[in-house]
Amino acid sequence: MKKNKYVIIIIAILAILALVLVWTKSPSTFHRTNSNFAVDDTGSITKIFMSDKNNNNLKLVRGEKNQWIVNDKYTAQKNNIDLLLKTMHDLEVKEPVSKSAHNNVIRELAASAVKVEIYQMVYRINIFGLKLFRHEKLNKVYYVGGSTQSNRGTYMLMKNSSEPFITFLPGLRGFVSPRYTPIEKYWRDYTIFKKDPREIAAITIEYPEKEDFSFSLVNYRGSGLPRIFSFPENREIPNCDTLKVFSILNAFRNINYEALLNDMDSHRKDSVIASPPFCIISLKDTSARVSTIKIYHKAAVAGSDEYYGRKVPYDLDRMYALVNDGKDFVLVQYFVFDKVLRTRPFFLRETGNPVMK
Repeated sequence: MKKNKYVIIIIAILAILALVLVWTKSPSTFHRTNSNFAVDDTGSITKIFMSDKNNNNLKLVRGEKNQWIVNDKYTAQKNNIDLLLKTMHDLEVKEPVSKSAHNNVIRELAASAVKVEIYQMVYRINIFGLKLFRHEKLNKVYYVGGSTQSNRGTYMLMKNSSEPFITFLPGLRGFVSPRYTPIEKYWRDYTIFKKDPREIAAITIEYPEKEDFSFSLVNYRGSGLPRIFSFPENREIPNCDTLKVFSILNAFRNINYEALLNDMDSHRKDSVIASPPFCIISLKDTSARVSTIKIYHKAAVAGSDEYYGRKVPYDLDRMYALVNDGKDFVLVQYFVFDKVLRTRPFFLRETGNPVMK
């Protein structure tokens, strides 16, 4: 009886092996190792490296609380990370590249593809629900090329393979190459200020050309209401509208820039920075960290320099700014900053906010 039991087990194992061999050798099935571009468990991804032939290199690392870091320096933009992970998960193979197009596709991939390396947390032992010895491993390396002629597919090639494939994303009427860009600026978070009012200790908003509009706010947490002071005289402004005071504290919950302009023509950028700033904003948080930005007027766009029949010297929609301790030159919108660009008279009861444009 015992002997028969062993015979049955051996036969079952041999049958399973035979089925696997038949499946992997089937002429109508892709070689899974060479076409397995998708990542089933994107939650296990810890690092992503991307590089191209123009010496652009990108490193994305998953940090605490799923906060991703760009090149060990910057917070990553969550929407872009989510889109990349979803792309990696949903990616499907349509078909191998035809023999007639094979050589041309290989040449194009060699000349312009983006190399992608994906690291994941895996287990050395993972069988029948038993998972032991968790560690980080380079689990996938492939090359992302350009689009097919129809713009509905993307050429991809696994490392150490000579068999390129056409991949696609279900539901996407396009190709996925742009989602694999290794250019750093497209991955950085655009946040300038993101503070809960309880995290703010003080705010100073200075208008160098109109000092009587400048002010500072001190947030006396736990010991009274926030107060407004003149700047730089530091005299308390009496009779302030409490709701208006709290409104500017709330305004710093989410302030973003529109575009990173570090690669702007250096002569043009230096000319802007050398001019007097229109406004200087400093925020001190409860951990005593001070963030300061300088905002500069942007010249009016040709053909749109009239405002109700009056010539205006500045763009009424956008401004330039120096952020991140002066390291980054960015484009910002009045639409975003209007709630922050308050003036001293704004806080007085029954008064408005003088236009600062």
